Amino acid sequence: MKLLTSGIIALASAGLLLLGACSKESKTSDLASNNAAAPIAETVPSATTSPAKAESSKGSKSNKGGQVVESGKYHLEFVPEKGSNETHLDLYLQKGDTHEAISNAKVTADVQLPDGKLKTLPLSYDASGKHYAAVVKEKVTGQYQVKITATIGSEKADGRFNFVRVGDSLP
Repeated sequence: MKLLTSGIIALASAGLLLLGACSKESKTSDLASNNAAAPIAETVPSATTSPAKAESSKGSKSNKGGQVVESGKYHLEFVPEKGSNETHLDLYLQKGDTHEAISNAKVTADVQLPDGKLKTLPLSYDASGKHYAAVVKEKVTGQYQVKITATIGSEKADGRFNFVRVGDSLP
């Protein structure tokens, strides 16, 4: 009886491992996340970050309707907004549980376009909006992968995000 129970447990475990291995895509790029992309018109959270530097985004609250990553003691919220000829990338970089805005960081975005090209954009601080911003001038339809790196003094916070640009007209 114990042998039969052990066999069933081993078979179920192997099945779960196989199912997990088959569900991951093998063609994702360095900037790709394993979550589905969120169309710009929607506010569905869809972000990942490296486990070595950041905590899980589970339980994080979105204040601006964007994708949220908690990276150590830092809160990163990414909000892409589609314009007629460009996409605005807004990043709210905040510290601690109080989400105090950080204005003195050096922030860059590595953006992988749908055609695979990579662009690095500096984000500048907008004091009135208390966020960092940049503009992607390409209006190619498809999924964009974004890696944000923020350097705050001697510390770094990073997060991976994505969005989908749908057509040239506004939704």
